[in-house]
Amino acid sequence: MGISVPKSVFFGVVTLVGILASSAAGQSDFDLPILPNPDRQATYQTARFNPNPSALKVARLHYAGGGDWYWGSSAIPNFLKFVRDNSSFPVDTLERQVRITDPELFEYPFLFATGHGVISFSAEEKERLRRYLMAGGVLFVNDSYGMDANFREQMGELFPEREVVELPFDHEIYHSFYDFPDGPPKIHEHDGLPPRGYALIVNGRVVVYFLVESDIGDGWEDEQVHNDPPEKRDEALRMGLNILTYALLY
Repeated sequence: MGISVPKSVFFGVVTLVGILASSAAGQSDFDLPILPNPDRQATYQTARFNPNPSALKVARLHYAGGGDWYWGSSAIPNFLKFVRDNSSFPVDTLERQVRITDPELFEYPFLFATGHGVISFSAEEKERLRRYLMAGGVLFVNDSYGMDANFREQMGELFPEREVVELPFDHEIYHSFYDFPDGPPKIHEHDGLPPRGYALIVNGRVVVYFLVESDIGDGWEDEQVHNDPPEKRDEALRMGLNILTYALLY
């Protein structure tokens, strides 16, 4: 793949060297001693899940508007384990949750949002989210059903000077790690329409990616939740890794 010189990121948890460095020793599951001191044991347990203090942390966006932002509790941990096992990205496999107004927003270079129904941003949230995105952050929104019209309207209000575009299949996001020559995969039937990926592009970079009629988020969940066949779940996870790779390196 062709990788451009990565953007500067001030999030504090991600640097190019840290992302590309091999972290196999830190990422393996290892047995921890049972310590008599509860505080020390808690420290060791933290190290078990996040052995690399510079590991990438991904946050689920807790948004307003009435949509079920919490949908799919197994999705992010499963996705991050896939990233850990199939790339050299050092990742924290615990799910984080953040609101746009939270002080720690800028600690997360990649935000994931999903659910059904309405997402809405207040004027304050729009301004802060714009600053986050202009600073190098990326927001990925997975339509689990019913978000399409509302969220595309929100995208237009977020950057009114920018057009919401559908990404062509030769865009880097479909080739950043794995090749998806036909664009995003179709994981769930929904309305039986082809999957479509919409974006807001600022200074040549996708800052918001909105995936409709695909639902890779459901494909990330535990197998028994939706009974997706293994090949569909694998496609969903691979597409997720593509989006994350693009967010970090382009």
